[in-house]
Amino acid sequence: MDFKNIHIGQLIQKRVLECEIDIVRICNFLKYSEDEIDTMYTLKSLDSELILRWSKLLEYDFFRIYNQHLILYAPQTPINQSHVKKESELPKFKKNIYTKEIIDFIVNLIESGEKTRAQVIEEYRIPKTTLYKWLEKYKS
Repeated sequence: MDFKNIHIGQLIQKRVLECEIDIVRICNFLKYSEDEIDTMYTLKSLDSELILRWSKLLEYDFFRIYNQHLILYAPQTPINQSHVKKESELPKFKKNIYTKEIIDFIVNLIESGEKTRAQVIEEYRIPKTTLYKWLEKYKS
């Protein structure tokens, strides 16, 4: 999975094919025509409300794909470096969710020599102890 270049329409279409869901059911659930559904499969991005409805229909969290992108390519800024002056009213998430794909990606970066352990710790803000546990547990 290429988390850097997300094409949500293709991913949704892939999941539809995996689940073998009839197009009539999809049209009835989403309240769109068959042509509109086919057009969605070609779109790189969709409205979040529509992605939410697809996630419910296909029983798959498509937002997690975007979350993995953020973990890999836009790690959270430490609080003391934040540009926000006042306390945010948005929910705070204490931990990133590392999926097996993310762990494999990070371990592969180190094993292939593409990045050093120190680079991974700095760039992706993965705690040193977490990284070393992953390397111990998941090395090839």
